[in-house]
Amino acid sequence: MPDPLFDLTGKVALVTGGSRGLGREMVLAFAEHGADVIIASRKLDSCEALAAEVIARTGRRALPVACHVGEWDQVEQLAETAYAEFGRVDILVNNAGMSPLYDRVVDVTEALYDKVMDVNLKGPFRLTSIVGSRMAEGDGGSVIMVSSTASHSPAPNTIPYGGAKAALNNMTVGFARAFAPKVRVNCIIPGPFLTDISKAWDMEAFQARAANSILVGRGGQPGEIVGAALYFASSASSFTTASQLVVSGGTY
Repeated sequence: MPDPLFDLTGKVALVTGGSRGLGREMVLAFAEHGADVIIASRKLDSCEALAAEVIARTGRRALPVACHVGEWDQVEQLAETAYAEFGRVDILVNNAGMSPLYDRVVDVTEALYDKVMDVNLKGPFRLTSIVGSRMAEGDGGSVIMVSSTASHSPAPNTIPYGGAKAALNNMTVGFARAFAPKVRVNCIIPGPFLTDISKAWDMEAFQARAANSILVGRGGQPGEIVGAALYFASSASSFTTASQLVVSGGTY
């Protein structure tokens, strides 16, 4: 049995970008601590595969849903599907994001800029507006935004992404105030994690930089996000809202 402080039995958790990377780790952790889970991402087959794994490993209910969070109508349909299936959402994690790189700022197209803003900011805004409002009208809940250290210190090739994530940090506070006192809204700010995205990195160069710019001297393992996620999702953070938690290994 999970520690009572982190027990999520009877809760329903919705995680966007939930089929891989940090989202996958959160989905599994929530289910292992008693929650039923809704796994949303663009690729339904990936969501279905993880849902089957959740059911086999934990016995919890798991609903796979295809959703492009950059599309307003698809976000609304995701919320409708979640409530139709479970009747409630107690934990919402806005984890889906994208950070396409570019060579020069002047080469960023309007289409690329809009896509980055849609996925990283517009989608979380609309989904939190819907789910947070229903939480506030019901038994309350917890909303977790997943930002990035780029929101504090963007690289030259992540400026639109950093701007969107900085706005997400700001939005965390606004929603916390809008839905208080029954809904807690907090933000995790991850640093460099070695998820599937890191497979495209020059790892030799990354390790060299990590030795000088990350206090623990390495990138994070995906499972190392779980402690922060469980804290914000559970009653362990019952007196914590409008807060940001940096999980970056001391990146500077």
